[in-house]
Amino acid sequence: MPMPMPLPLPIPTEEPEDPSSSSLPPANYPPPSPIQLLPDDTLHHIFACLPLRETLASRSVCRHFHDALSSPSFLSLLPPLPLLALRHPRHHHHNYHLPPSLLAFDPSSSRWLRLSLSFVPFASLSPVTASSSLLYLWADPSPSSSSSDSKPPKSLILCNPLTRSFRILPPLGSAWSRHGTVLAAPAIAGSAVLVLTELAALSYSPGAASWRKFSLNLPSKPRSPVIIGASIYALCDTGNPWRSQWKLFSCAIDDLGGPRGWAQLERHEWGDVFDILKRPRLVRGAGTSRILMIGGLRSSFAVDAPCSTVLILRLDLGTLEWEEAGRMPPEMYRCFAGVGGQRTAAATANAAGNNKVKVFGGEGRVWFSGKRVRGKMAMWEEEEEVEKCPGVGGTWKWVDGAPGYGDVVYRGFVFDAAANEIS
Repeated sequence: MPMPMPLPLPIPTEEPEDPSSSSLPPANYPPPSPIQLLPDDTLHHIFACLPLRETLASRSVCRHFHDALSSPSFLSLLPPLPLLALRHPRHHHHNYHLPPSLLAFDPSSSRWLRLSLSFVPFASLSPVTASSSLLYLWADPSPSSSSSDSKPPKSLILCNPLTRSFRILPPLGSAWSRHGTVLAAPAIAGSAVLVLTELAALSYSPGAASWRKFSLNLPSKPRSPVIIGASIYALCDTGNPWRSQWKLFSCAIDDLGGPRGWAQLERHEWGDVFDILKRPRLVRGAGTSRILMIGGLRSSFAVDAPCSTVLILRLDLGTLEWEEAGRMPPEMYRCFAGVGGQRTAAATANAAGNNKVKVFGGEGRVWFSGKRVRGKMAMWEEEEEVEKCPGVGGTWKWVDGAPGYGDVVYRGFVFDAAANEIS
């Protein structure tokens, strides 16, 4: 079961009784604790050394701690807490009987946390992505306000669960909310939020009155787009209906809809790097110049070739060189394939080739989920120095205790929780 984040206890609103008006002599009152006599600057220095989660929980100790540790200037200086936020399964979007919340996993402590979203005044909320400490949600209108004939479009909400602040972005059409992929740019790119569909994209910057629309001019719908620095990277299928042919495209956020637009990244030295993976996806690597491409490792170049494991490739955007970053261990991949130990290797490969594994993450961590693996996920963490022996790059481990939603498959994104206000 998920372990909820410690919440501050209610702070008394009544002033403490004046000792002079009490029947007890002043001598019967215990002296204040020495730590309660420390100035705020000293408390800030002490608690700045603790993780964000423990600092927030310490505010419930006493009123002095609550007032000192609630200062916005102090909270903004605390290092963020990197989390994996889970997206709600499709059937959970419209469950109006459950309080809205964000379910997240803390890799540093291997704990599940639940952050309340009840401060956002919408009936149903679905987290979709995050930009640093700010969370983006699709919000459904009240179920009583929608009829069976016409359904109002969703609203895109920007919020921070720690400061309990939110802002409703300008309205979008229903097609964008149903089919669009939401991307959040970092501060280096102006903190813009993008919504991409097969043919067009919308862009919104803080303070703007409306969305800007751009034509994508791509050969196909962008697959697993990611923002690194001030540019977007995405995979596109340039093949035919009988065989997919994936290529890597990029575009600067400022060039969306401009004359330069999207450009295909390709080098002769790459060879067949896109042909050896089945269902490839992109994930941000560690640092600011790495892309991870993850997919099933084909046993041959045949269209229906089965996969033997999951392969992780890494592209250095500075040198435009690919290298192998890791392979899922065989015993771990067999769990996703749903094949017992008594099966033959051919049966294992065929079952694995038909099994879809969901891939998500960022900042050097990749998570894997599948229908045949319930209650847990696999996690891979990037290492600075990659071994040259296949299968030993990075760190692989199981993440247990994932809350169950029946037979659905988990999806998620990286969320750096921090107490920053919305600008």
